[in-house]
Amino acid sequence: MANVDILVIGGGINGCGIARDAAGRGYSVLLAEMKDLASGTSSASTKLIHGGLRYLEHYEFRLVREALTEREVLWAMAPHIIWPLRFVLPHHAGLRPAWLLRLGLFLYDHLGGRRRLPATRPLNLRTDAVGRPLKAGYGRGFEYSDCWVQDSRLVVLNAADAAARGATILTRTRVTSVARAEDRWIVTLRDVETGNETTVTAGLLVNAAGPWIDEVLRSAAGMPEARHVRLVQGSHIVIRKLYDHDRAYIFQNADGRIIFAIPYEGDFTLIGTTDRDYSGDPADVKISAEEISYLTAAASEYFEKPIAEADIVWTYSGIRPLYDDGASKAQEATRDYVLKLAGAENEPKLLNVFGGKITTYRRLAESALALIEDVVGARGAPWTKGATLPGGNVPSGDIVAYQGHIVANRPGIDPCLIERLVHTYGTRTEEILAGAAVTADLGRDFGAGLTEAEVRYLVRHEWVRSAEDILWRRTKLGLRMAETAPAEIDAFIANLH
Repeated sequence: MANVDILVIGGGINGCGIARDAAGRGYSVLLAEMKDLASGTSSASTKLIHGGLRYLEHYEFRLVREALTEREVLWAMAPHIIWPLRFVLPHHAGLRPAWLLRLGLFLYDHLGGRRRLPATRPLNLRTDAVGRPLKAGYGRGFEYSDCWVQDSRLVVLNAADAAARGATILTRTRVTSVARAEDRWIVTLRDVETGNETTVTAGLLVNAAGPWIDEVLRSAAGMPEARHVRLVQGSHIVIRKLYDHDRAYIFQNADGRIIFAIPYEGDFTLIGTTDRDYSGDPADVKISAEEISYLTAAASEYFEKPIAEADIVWTYSGIRPLYDDGASKAQEATRDYVLKLAGAENEPKLLNVFGGKITTYRRLAESALALIEDVVGARGAPWTKGATLPGGNVPSGDIVAYQGHIVANRPGIDPCLIERLVHTYGTRTEEILAGAAVTADLGRDFGAGLTEAEVRYLVRHEWVRSAEDILWRRTKLGLRMAETAPAEIDAFIANLH
């Protein structure tokens, strides 16, 4: 029977972030995820590392300050999957007044120790190029900074770094039962593909199951009355590219909410998100007709070219597991994280992780480790600030210069392929390209530049088991693949084992 200091339930950003931090401090760690890494909430975000401008209206100053501070920390950790993005905020007469927007953006610029990101500036939307896609009635606006992130890759890279530091990462592994035995937990794990079961003991459990956190408490931990999370659905639509410049838009809506329109994967525009309470199995979440109407109408209020349902090429939905703070509206429920330690004085402890944002996952992990140290005993000091994620050790953090270096040194490899690989794998790109002089050396192209060499790398280093893992989480190449490609990729993966 294996023994570990910490067993983490859940392979989303919070679980993987805690596992990485703990492993780096010297704890023995096992993480169990019942599906693929980032298969739930963590791959269904708006893909932003941001302070949350609208949270200022709800007086969540601590959350906003922490998130603003983390933007540049995370950018430095992973410059291949995180990069700056400028946001255009048009002033809408009749909604928030211009003076309030200026005040909010002033706080946004100065609350979080911004150093590298450019400051806010006013815009004349009638003369600036960013005003051209908008209706003629919008003449005044502002432009400010946040960052973009490949969300599911951030999760995987945290898991990979945790594994490199000694953690055991088990995907497709369900926790079927937990029981206290003196000062340890006895945990039964089931491989969901083979049905094989194993038992491990742990000094402490971390329940980072996201939308399933109460289910873990009710089923595995035998707490039938567990009701701690408010499930809030957020949905997005993806359409063909609406405009040619590289800025994103943030639009105010008459209901007090905001939506984003963001350049996405080169040829598309991402629009979202919604906020609505959800009941039912989080695995069944999908966009509703009402949400499609809401997003298309909200965006059409601003863009000169109306957006219709027929323009949508892809949708995705996720469930935010927010701590139930009694807020009357879904959009008013706190996005801050809440950590709750359960267990009597002489019992092994259970740490439950509620809520949180991708932007603050690293700080959440540090807060979790502070509680874990009180229970398990202190090991190493906090270390993740300033430590790069796999592939993030780009010279001087200059991802464009690094890409140019790879292109210059591999003239036989398609430069467009190199660009995608560098912005996906960073310095790990050279492992994928090892031994290749020309593009054909990378093996069969399954479509959109996905080669056998890349698939082998993903299976070997990133827990890939299926085409879906690759096409919708490790990458977003599913947007460009032929219908026959997934079956071909699945057959290739099966032959690797």
